[in-house]
Amino acid sequence: MILLIDAHALLWWLADDPGLDPAAARSIADPANDVIVSAATIWEIEIKRALGKLQAPEHLVEAVQLAGFDALPITGSDAERAARLPPHHRDPFDRMLVAQAARLDATLVSRDTAFDPYEVTVIRA
Repeated sequence: MILLIDAHALLWWLADDPGLDPAAARSIADPANDVIVSAATIWEIEIKRALGKLQAPEHLVEAVQLAGFDALPITGSDAERAARLPPHHRDPFDRMLVAQAARLDATLVSRDTAFDPYEVTVIRA
């Protein structure tokens, strides 16, 4: 299974935060699953860090790699698809995750219930 993890799930995983749902943590840790992090998630985290809204590893891309996760670039098709999604969710970063999850047939790992109206599978983080 391909898991596409959102910003909070990524930060909880990297910090070994017990707030991450145990089932989500098991799925992320399962070597049978491929865990990916969208460039949109890295961008979102870095913007929020710069604004002082959250704490994150200083070298986030390196932390993602050290965790064994792959970074997922944003394609033009992803951008087009995200922009054309029904407006169930206004957050452009999360809309990108929906577009990428749909393209890859990936499961999103997130606590955000705003993903529910979209045709993607979600594991609650």
